[in-house]
Amino acid sequence: MLSRKRKKSLVAYSFIAPNFIGFSIFTLGPVIYAFILAFHSWNGNNPIEFVGLENFVIMGSDSRFWAALKNTIVYTVSVVPVTMMLALGLALLLNAKVMGKEIFRTIVFFPYVASLVACAAVWNIIFSPGAGLVNIILNSLGVENLPRWAADKQWAMFTVVAFSIWKDVGYYMIIYLAGLQGISGELYEAASLDGAGGIQKFRYITWPQLRPTTFFIVIMLTINGFKIYDRVMLITEGGPGTETLVLVYHIYDKAFKSSQFGYASAMAIVLFALVLIVTLVQFKGEKKYANS
Repeated sequence: MLSRKRKKSLVAYSFIAPNFIGFSIFTLGPVIYAFILAFHSWNGNNPIEFVGLENFVIMGSDSRFWAALKNTIVYTVSVVPVTMMLALGLALLLNAKVMGKEIFRTIVFFPYVASLVACAAVWNIIFSPGAGLVNIILNSLGVENLPRWAADKQWAMFTVVAFSIWKDVGYYMIIYLAGLQGISGELYEAASLDGAGGIQKFRYITWPQLRPTTFFIVIMLTINGFKIYDRVMLITEGGPGTETLVLVYHIYDKAFKSSQFGYASAMAIVLFALVLIVTLVQFKGEKKYANS
């Protein structure tokens, strides 16, 4: 006879077993295999050959890899702070008594839930070099040498970054809004009695109370920034040249277009290590601040 405690444990494990099995087969297994494959050479047809650190040595002289790494960092550094600040600003606005804020909140949040393919298609139409709405407005304002946006080396990355900010800001606005509504109103009342103004309330009450929310948003934005692929593929396809080539896109090219699965796995390991280091640094910084 099973004890009552063991029965409860078996019931609990039976609930998590389907998800854990799926995770092991479709996520954990491929990740482990990628770590192993990073030290091998394989094109999908010939036998797997152990090459040691050769894939990582090749990476050092791969100009496209370094361009992709630079673009990934530029994209992440551009998207994270701007998205965070816009989301916080919109949340502060919607947390106040503003007429029609429910409609405005829906409008801002809609791009996040809408189809990515549809949003990218609309974005490319709006920023079309020829008859796009943005260039039509700029032309009516007398602007010469209109940008070619996604087809222009100087503006391609800006186009992708702007699209990502527009697509995601509504989601993080909702998260900030939830954090703001969790702050006790008594804190603001006490601050008002002490003569604190709006800036002082934000500095000493709102911002400190939102630090856990901000930390979560920064972590999520950073991870999503380093693994960006679909938006680049839909808007620029990594071009023009290597101006918007990012690491995941380069990994995809090497794996599924060039059949260099070992080399692609090595780059995936580098990406994993980079994201892990950045995340650990952020956690350490947050812990240090919390203990200070």
